[in-house]
Amino acid sequence: MLSPAVRADRMEEKRTEKRMAKRFPIFLDIADREIHVYGAGRIASRRVETLTAFSPRLTVHAPRASAPIQKAALDGTLCWKKEPYRQGSIPADAFMVLAATDDPGVNGRICRECREKGILVNVCSDQEQCDFHFPGIALRGELVIGVNAGGRDHRLAKKWTDKIRKEVEEDGYDDQAEKASDYGKA
Repeated sequence: MLSPAVRADRMEEKRTEKRMAKRFPIFLDIADREIHVYGAGRIASRRVETLTAFSPRLTVHAPRASAPIQKAALDGTLCWKKEPYRQGSIPADAFMVLAATDDPGVNGRICRECREKGILVNVCSDQEQCDFHFPGIALRGELVIGVNAGGRDHRLAKKWTDKIRKEVEEDGYDDQAEKASDYGKA
């Protein structure tokens, strides 16, 4: 029987072999799922802001946090633990982890621990280590559109996300999503 560390290393080797494959877009119900974010800077703040629209149980781990994260903690939208990552501290029941510290070494250790525990992980400093990419989101009512450029061209993804968001939010979106879902009920 292989140790968890050896299994994690072998899984990593297989993931590395598959990196060139395109990612399949999937929309997950993360409401009431345990999501942990390590880091609370600019990237983590943007991702946390996006996640809050989907009602997860969100915990941010960082000694210091941006103003938006501090405000969200005060509002009760998330739990902010004023602590850095410590080896072995990721809860085994976490559904997803975002490693968004300003230290790639720490992000790598977070990734390894998540792999050993079978937890989905996104590493902001190394897209090769990500189990999933964090998409650009355009959101209005029940309509959710995610945009991804393979984790390699963030400007392209942002450009298209902004175009789609403008179309959805400003240029004539109506209740089409709601009408479509009502149509399926008839």
